[in-house]
Amino acid sequence: MSKLIWESRFKPQARASLRQCLHDLKRELQRSGLDILEVSNTQLAVNPDLIDTDLHVLETALSESDDERATQLLLELAGKPLLANIDLGDALDKWLTTQRGQVENRLRMSAQRLLSTLRAGGLNERHDALEQAWQGWSGVSRLRQRSGLAILPFKQIDELGGDLLLADAVVEELSSRLGGLNGLAVVGQTSVAALASSALTLPEMAEKLGVTHFIEGAIHRSAGSVKLTMRLIEGASDKQIWSDQINEPEAYFFDQRKLIGENAIAGLSQAMGLKQNSRPVRTMTSSREAYALYLQGRTLTQRIALEGALPKAVELLERALKIDPDFAECWTALAEAHIHVAVYTPCLERVALSEKAAACARRALDLDPNQGYAYAILSIHEWTCFNPAGALEYALEAYRLEPNNADVTLRLGSSLLYLGRTREALPYVEAAIEQDPAYGRNYVMLCVAHLNLGNLEAAVRAGQSMVDLGIPGVYLGVAQAAAGDHETAVETYYETRRYVGTIIMSPPGAADISDEARDFYLKTAAEGICGGDEEARQTYCNLIEMLHQTLLDPYDQTVAWPAVWMGHSELAMKVYREQIHPANMPGLMSLWTEIDPICRTLQHPDFMAFAEDIGMVEAWEKYGWPDLIPSDPR
Repeated sequence: MSKLIWESRFKPQARASLRQCLHDLKRELQRSGLDILEVSNTQLAVNPDLIDTDLHVLETALSESDDERATQLLLELAGKPLLANIDLGDALDKWLTTQRGQVENRLRMSAQRLLSTLRAGGLNERHDALEQAWQGWSGVSRLRQRSGLAILPFKQIDELGGDLLLADAVVEELSSRLGGLNGLAVVGQTSVAALASSALTLPEMAEKLGVTHFIEGAIHRSAGSVKLTMRLIEGASDKQIWSDQINEPEAYFFDQRKLIGENAIAGLSQAMGLKQNSRPVRTMTSSREAYALYLQGRTLTQRIALEGALPKAVELLERALKIDPDFAECWTALAEAHIHVAVYTPCLERVALSEKAAACARRALDLDPNQGYAYAILSIHEWTCFNPAGALEYALEAYRLEPNNADVTLRLGSSLLYLGRTREALPYVEAAIEQDPAYGRNYVMLCVAHLNLGNLEAAVRAGQSMVDLGIPGVYLGVAQAAAGDHETAVETYYETRRYVGTIIMSPPGAADISDEARDFYLKTAAEGICGGDEEARQTYCNLIEMLHQTLLDPYDQTVAWPAVWMGHSELAMKVYREQIHPANMPGLMSLWTEIDPICRTLQHPDFMAFAEDIGMVEAWEKYGWPDLIPSDPR
């Protein structure tokens, strides 16, 4: 502290000056009856019994169940981060970041306990007031106040050939660095890529993505140098308002990666009136070969419908890590690739792959504790370990570190959905859609959230958005059936046959079948799940029972999800009691739909024992009870 205040003085002189100032301050406070400072030659402390803060008052209100006082305080504190505007160096800044995270998680747990108590007592208006105030303070509801930015895919003109994807590298670096700017929401690259190849004009893309600005650019790589050009464009007018150009040797783009992001941050901040702050520079690699392999692996990880892409992605990322085993971002990318293999390919070792992913995520965090997405991967794995409380804890930590990452935001929302806390989950799901509005997977969660809340029209709209973005319409069919439109629902579900072999994979080890047999099977499934006919339902229940007994993976989603949707309670609880893996996990969020026959599992007399067996009760006791079970019924 003495060095910070008197930087130009010698250390002994600065320390002596600080001690004298503190002693003088202590005497002045004592004259006013405030004996709060404790000063010695080695330390400075305050008497906590004589100090009161808005944070302490808020925590007291929450712990004493004074919801009206807590609501008032949260409204007063909305938009005010904890311990803000303190700049005393990197060490203190890191300490403050840790403290903020711990305090926010502590407040979140206290708020959720009080919300559960209010709901259990039937105090709905007070519950809703506190919930809205909490969301306003915690930041979820403030996303719409930010300016939106989309980074378009950069063009690469490469005179040298090869597989060095510098354009992708620049886009990734910009996305990461700009994502930390206050007041700026960077749209996910999945949504940008989905629209960038369309015939839409920039103003039309701006409207669909919900952004105000674009960054576009190009890389020209030649033998002597690499030329990077970037420009900021106003979405509504297609007008350029800022540009930058870098012409340097190739080594610059590895050794001075930080400067690329800082140039863009400086230009954007000036052009858009934003505060110049960003997240720490990521722990990357100095190896060009490892970085090239990493970029190729990351690209293939997202191409889930391309045959062989995911195993190849794992191979490339593992090769990169052999070159540089301290490449933290690559460990996180490899963790994600293992999860994608478990979810999107017909493999038998899904829990083992989840364990591999968790090991990679832990290695990434050992190297760089700021890897928020690595915590999201750990959250997935904890469900396979029947530890939902740990899963939610990891999801909360991931969100604290990377609140602007749509994948992280959705992981928190999905964890809450699995636990039946749909009202709390919905704002996070909606936030993920704002961050990545053209990614169909996000609308799956939105569809189920609205189904669970009884918003049937909204559920159908979300399901249709999912289908429009290329996701098979199984959830749309379920939503249409819940809304009573069984004929349309059966047709929607049956139409998913077009995706078999690409997005929808046959169960692991299943024999190839003819198109006619495939169509007959899906027709039976559609009528059983969506037809509203009890006989058709029972027929398909019998069929998935047979699949459970004969498939190499008896816990495959082709068994687990229909068991939940058709209210086949005994089979649904048996499957999830015995094995939760990344592919069947999403079926848990449909347990909380209060529409027959889906609700039959929740209404089953063995449901609470089932919930305790898979760890849900422990999570509810720690974080709050689900919407449909507002207090412990045991």
